[in-house]
Amino acid sequence: MYKKRIVIKVGTSVMANRDNRIMLSALNKLVDQIAQLYEDNIMTVLVSSGSVNAGREILGDSVIEDKSQRRQVYSAIGQPRLMRHYYTLFQNYGMRCAQVLATKRDFNPGEHRTNMINCYEGLMSEGVIPIANEDDAVSVSHSMFSDNDELASLIAELIHADMLIILTDIDGFYTGHPAHEDSRLISEIKVDQPVEQYVAKTNKGETSGRGGMESKLKVAKHTAAKDIPTYIANGKRDRVILDIIAGKPVGTKVTI
Repeated sequence: MYKKRIVIKVGTSVMANRDNRIMLSALNKLVDQIAQLYEDNIMTVLVSSGSVNAGREILGDSVIEDKSQRRQVYSAIGQPRLMRHYYTLFQNYGMRCAQVLATKRDFNPGEHRTNMINCYEGLMSEGVIPIANEDDAVSVSHSMFSDNDELASLIAELIHADMLIILTDIDGFYTGHPAHEDSRLISEIKVDQPVEQYVAKTNKGETSGRGGMESKLKVAKHTAAKDIPTYIANGKRDRVILDIIAGKPVGTKVTI
């Protein structure tokens, strides 16, 4: 039995460079930390974005005009490529990983949910790292996850995780736009603390992740309310996951 279970969600902004190309160096840093946790008897479920970017790198600009269909195609092409990267990186550490694609209905009470639980429990019992993503290729728009932050939260609840870590490209939740001089990082937020007014609106490109800070705060509060402490932190910072596990003051912690 593992002494802890954690869910780590890594956003596209952490994995891609300024040209929206997947950086293997970023994936390697992530896998290295997960491997160190594994040696400390801590099991990780990784919720990974990036399949759309990985698909676009292969296909290039698509002739498909419909945005949803284009996203499906990019994701379907990119997902196996992304998993090949992860498979190789984990193999370098003598570890195994598995792909778990889900749609929102898989978390509804009943047979689908039970099947999902069995899948995760089976993989973890074998010491295999589950790598989760939305099944973009078959998800229908009205029943899609709002983003992978929501998927990570649902998985954290499903496996009774001890912690959820949401990795993005900024240091945490700020009192304004992170680039503004008068904005400050909020190190801890309670679920009933009204900080939503600080959210800065941003425009994202097609291959960027769907979830902004507003989504992350909502998901973090929802998850923390289930007694699962949730962190929002900078995935580009060295050893960020290990520092959070060690209790260092990193990012924004959301608790009851």
